[in-house]
Amino acid sequence: MPPLKCSPALLRHAALLLTVSYLAGCGSQAPVASANCAQVDYPVFDPAQRVNRGIFAFNKAVDDYALAPVARGYRYLPNFFQQGVHNFTSNFGEPKVFVNDLLQGNLKRSATTLGRFTVNTTLGVVGLIDVSDPMGIPRHTADFGQTFGVWGIGNGPIVELPLLGTGNARDAAGRVLGLAFNPFGSNSDTIKTLTTVSLVGGVIDQRAELLPLTDSLQKLPDYYSALRNVVAEHRAAFVEEGKQGSTQPEKDRCQGAARDGF
Repeated sequence: MPPLKCSPALLRHAALLLTVSYLAGCGSQAPVASANCAQVDYPVFDPAQRVNRGIFAFNKAVDDYALAPVARGYRYLPNFFQQGVHNFTSNFGEPKVFVNDLLQGNLKRSATTLGRFTVNTTLGVVGLIDVSDPMGIPRHTADFGQTFGVWGIGNGPIVELPLLGTGNARDAAGRVLGLAFNPFGSNSDTIKTLTTVSLVGGVIDQRAELLPLTDSLQKLPDYYSALRNVVAEHRAAFVEEGKQGSTQPEKDRCQGAARDGF
């Protein structure tokens, strides 16, 4: 499988293709459900649509010939293996969630995130086993794009960046900041190795989770518009979730809500 043989730098770019920082917990039901879930005003402003569509075509080709085939093969692996990968990569991302919880001024959410990370890293064998959910400590996600939205920064126009994917200008800036920010530091070879493992495992695991959604969207007349609008709807609900400071994951409150994609 070619993506697994790439350098860490190329794997990082592959991860960006599906903006995996935002994709955890995607539902597999019809994407129209997300419109019923968001119930917030998230106007789509796409003045550079012609350029965006050209870049989208490139991103889709990369996904069609590289990432999606690997993800489809991954789904044939034993369930316990897939669950372990999912648990580990989710747990490894908790420190970034914790930082964003603090930046949003939500001490309750940050305490929940810190508790999950501590328990799963210790009792859950470096996060391979999720022992927090049975203990009644649900997982939520947060990122810099959400934080900027909580701070009141506007959406801005839709931008489609090579390998970075679809989103508004605010979320694109948050995505870049999230990639540059490493709460673990970079001086340890062990941390670098775990980061690479988490990156590779996370991008494949979350792409596999999104396959039902993207397969259904590709059947629509205009895949670009359909995916762009679903991303916008999800991000609207996601920012609202941050403003409300809910510790209940969005996927539990809004079944079938779509996460954003490439």
